[in-house]
Amino acid sequence: MNIDYKLIGDRIKRTRKSKGMTQEILAERLNVSIGYVSQVERGITKISLDLLGAISSILDCDVAYLISESALNSNGYMETELINEIRKLDNKKRKFILDLIKLTNENL
Repeated sequence: MNIDYKLIGDRIKRTRKSKGMTQEILAERLNVSIGYVSQVERGITKISLDLLGAISSILDCDVAYLISESALNSNGYMETELINEIRKLDNKKRKFILDLIKLTNENL
């Protein structure tokens, strides 16, 4: 099974920032380097279950949130990613994407 470590890292980063925590503080609490935290958040390195559990404890979030739908072949993976990306867009760009999706569906 392929895992999207970038998605997991993005969730760790978002949660960390929402708690007002820096990478340095998280690294200190995990007893790892700041560089390692950065690599995890960018999805460059695989994360162990032990470390994932420690992160979820420090960030006071559920491990399930961090890993849910992170399998590249899971049913909700693409939907979740699309929704997350669309939420970042302004209304003009959202309308463009919606029109593009509709046009694509009409021509399939």
